[in-house]
Amino acid sequence: MAAKVFVIANQKGGVGKTTTAVNLAAGLARRRLRTLLVDMDQQASATSALGFEKKRGASLYQVLHGEGSARDKLLETGRKNLSLIPSETDISAIEVELSGADNYLLRLKDCLEPLKTSGEFDALVIDAPPSLGLLSMNSLAAADYLLIALQCEYLAMEGLGQIMGVVEQLREAGVNPSLEVGGVVMTMYDSRTNLSKQVLAEVKNYLGQKVFNTLIPRTVRLAEAPSFGKTIFEYAKWNEGAFAYEKLAKEVDRRFGLSLK
Repeated sequence: MAAKVFVIANQKGGVGKTTTAVNLAAGLARRRLRTLLVDMDQQASATSALGFEKKRGASLYQVLHGEGSARDKLLETGRKNLSLIPSETDISAIEVELSGADNYLLRLKDCLEPLKTSGEFDALVIDAPPSLGLLSMNSLAAADYLLIALQCEYLAMEGLGQIMGVVEQLREAGVNPSLEVGGVVMTMYDSRTNLSKQVLAEVKNYLGQKVFNTLIPRTVRLAEAPSFGKTIFEYAKWNEGAFAYEKLAKEVDRRFGLSLK
C-alpha cells in the first residue's frame, strides 16, 4: 500500500516548522512506522538537525531536473525506521530554473511517487521552505495532507488564511485535487500566558477538529537539539518537548491510520 505523504508548511519562518518536521518524523519512526523525511528547504535545517552536513549534489536538485532518481539520494540516518533525503543550498536555484517549465509544479510529486508506492515506507514527511515559492508549491502538490505548524502568537495567525487559500487554489486548478488540510500543530505554547490561550481558542474556533490536541510547548531544549544534530528524543528524552512530539506522533498515527496499513 502507498505511503501517506505529509508536508509541514507555513510561509512564515520561526514558527517551529522544521522542528515539527524532524521530531514528528522521528516520533513516527519510534512507533515502528517506516518514515522518510524529505528536506526541501534550501537552508537544509532538517538535514543538519539530524546531524548531516550540507553536501553539494546531495539534494533533489538534479532529480527535479529529470536526472537520476530520488532513491539515489536516500540516506540512512542511523535511527531505526528513519531515512532522509537531504537538502543543500543549490536547490534554491530550482525556483528560477523550473519556473514555466512543463509540469513545473508536479516535479517533486513525480520524483517521490516511486518511493511512495514502493511499499518501503509508511509515511513521507516533507519539510517545505518558509515561503510560498516554487519549492513550497511542489511540496504541497506532492502531499496527501498539509500539516500547518502555527506559533501561538497573533502575527503567526495572519498567514493562516493565505496558506489555506493556496491549498484551495491547488485543488481547484487540478494540480493536487486530493490535497487536504490534515491539521494544525500549535507550537511554542506557553500555558502561563493569556496570549497562547487566546490564540489557541481563536484557531480552534476557526478550524475546529483540524487543530491537534497535542500542544508543543516553548522549551529551550527543542531549540538546542538541532545544533547538536539530534532529535529531541536523543537530546533530552525526559523533556516536555519530547513528550509532546511523542504524543503528536501517536495522534498523527491514529488520525491517518498509519499503523492500520
